Amino acid sequence: MPDTQTTKGQPGLAEAALLGLCPECGAKTLFVGPAKFADRCDKCGLDYAAFNVGDGPAAFLTMGLGAIVIILAVMLELAAHPPFWVHALIWVPLTCVLVVLSLRVSKGALLIAEHRNRAIEGKLADKSEGE
Repeated sequence: MPDTQTTKGQPGLAEAALLGLCPECGAKTLFVGPAKFADRCDKCGLDYAAFNVGDGPAAFLTMGLGAIVIILAVMLELAAHPPFWVHALIWVPLTCVLVVLSLRVSKGALLIAEHRNRAIEGKLADKSEGE
């Protein structure tokens, strides 16, 4: 359960991820590109590079959205039999836009969740400490 003092007055996880808001101050400074994090928040100085979001969301989103696009393309093919260029004109840009937008939201949500839950990288205990 999140600490209400750190999240009081802050936008919800979904809203912050959709709008690219800083999890600390709520400023719209999380991204500098379509799906690239800024190094830090310009308003409060929160270091976004300290969070380890990684590329995990990319694989799942690409596979999930790819499956949806393929199903829709097959349905269009079976219903209307359009030429190949119509498929290319529809599905290539749509897939690119969906992947970039969903990647932006999912990466933002993971970073915000890490910040709110104070998640840190696990470390193994030093053997000399236990001996």
